Amino acid sequence: MLPNRINLNAVQQSMGNYADTEVTYEERCRIYEELLGFLPPRIEARLSVTGALDPKMVDLQEQIRSHGMYPKSFDVKTAQLMLFGMLLMDASDAAVLHAMAARKAGASWNELQDTVNLCFLFRGLSAANRGAEIMANIAAREQQAASGGSKDKPA
Repeated sequence: MLPNRINLNAVQQSMGNYADTEVTYEERCRIYEELLGFLPPRIEARLSVTGALDPKMVDLQEQIRSHGMYPKSFDVKTAQLMLFGMLLMDASDAAVLHAMAARKAGASWNELQDTVNLCFLFRGLSAANRGAEIMANIAAREQQAASGGSKDKPA
């Protein structure tokens, strides 16, 4: 369901440590942990690699992400449902993260299914299949977390 975590030691030995002097690595990670409950592996890679090599770029990326991700017109749940649908439409593997964020923000299974249904109208069965697969994997992940399993392992 999620890509493997990066080898942080290899990144640090090859490229250096996170170098932004204005915002700490932990602060950068916290926003993702609040949204998703964990730091996704690819975001960890971007923060670690680009944060070591070009911290200004990470800052610019995060400013734009924050501005776009939290529009004044929508609550977090609605924005995350929209992002899930947009990314599912594009067959992006990031759709799963936004479905998870929508659930964390209070989206019901029916709201996720309605989003998949809207996507199906224009993308077809592949989106319906992928959307159902994402939802099934999230359900398994939520059950694993509820029973005390690790939420940060790919499902």
